[in-house]
Amino acid sequence: MIMPFLAFYIQDLGVTDEKSVNFWAGIIFAANFITVFIFQPVWGRLADRYGRKMMVLRSGFGMSIVMVLMGFATNVWHLLILRILNGTISGFIAAATSLVSASTPKQHAGFAMGVLQSGSVAGTILGPLIGGLLAEVVGFAPIFYITGTLIFLATMLCLFLVREDFDRSKASKQPNIGTLQGLRQLWKIPQLPALFAVTFMIQFAILSSMPQLPIFIQQMHGNVEYLAFLAGLVGAVTGVSNMVFSPILGRVGDKIGSLKILAICIIGAAVCFIPQAFVQNVWQLLIARFFFGCFVGGLLPSVNALIRQYTPENMVSRSYGFNSSSLALGNMIGPTFGGIFAAFVGIREIFLVASIMLAINAVWVWMRLIRPAAKTRGKSSGEAS
Repeated sequence: MIMPFLAFYIQDLGVTDEKSVNFWAGIIFAANFITVFIFQPVWGRLADRYGRKMMVLRSGFGMSIVMVLMGFATNVWHLLILRILNGTISGFIAAATSLVSASTPKQHAGFAMGVLQSGSVAGTILGPLIGGLLAEVVGFAPIFYITGTLIFLATMLCLFLVREDFDRSKASKQPNIGTLQGLRQLWKIPQLPALFAVTFMIQFAILSSMPQLPIFIQQMHGNVEYLAFLAGLVGAVTGVSNMVFSPILGRVGDKIGSLKILAICIIGAAVCFIPQAFVQNVWQLLIARFFFGCFVGGLLPSVNALIRQYTPENMVSRSYGFNSSSLALGNMIGPTFGGIFAAFVGIREIFLVASIMLAINAVWVWMRLIRPAAKTRGKSSGEAS
């Protein structure tokens, strides 16, 4: 909800020079992801020891307080510090993912992850739209109060309606493994670092072109009055198809295997990037982005279902924490790379680079996940015969 007017809020805090506003907007936006990258494995470790629901509540109530405080900021340094703090205590989605995963039978994990992904994407679509509209009515600072209140209410729903079957006494008997030691243990499971890399590459490729889409539309149509609407429509159509197809592909993955869905969706997303580099108007871009969103809807839910499949029971939350760090790293580096690449090469070429990166990702999935799984099945069949 706060993303559409973040730069304008910075201006209200006393920064008026255009270059300075752009600088602070970039720093303040990225600060959240930097601390998310650092602290997610720490919270994952604590979730495995004290319960996933507790981490959901910790994150939700903490972010609701920090979000309200952002509305009381009097200069950009206050806002920066609060964004850093928000990233430090955040992790609602990662904790919710591990909670849903641990509470769902493995044969239904793909569908559950797909439904969770749909909820996340729906918020991503509606949040900026509602925030932008409310900012025109009530101003910037009250949006932070409203957002904090909504996060608080969502967390209260989790407190009273979400149940977790977590044996804390059993978890306390497990060895208290440090974060780095836990990473080393998970790294010995060959599928997990491969999946962490897949998550990073997915986010990197998808977000590398995202900030450039409004400028790309402007290049094709000029400064038309409804330019902002078209930019929002292009972003929304991808989210809508993603939201619709995530649970569908998750359910299919439960039947045929999440690994197959992951491979198909990576290849499909790579192919859908190619026509985006050659479109001549926004309507062609809308069609390409719609089909792109269909395939994107099967990526992260499949990764999350596979992480659950390969991770030991006592390290599920920690594994999702490291995956969330990979996600945050892609969120940071992808747009940065896209902006620099667009400035020196061009926007259309970003789509082709993203397609190539996803194609490389598909080869990586084949080499590190699909081929070893096929060999294991072949050995099992030979031994059985």
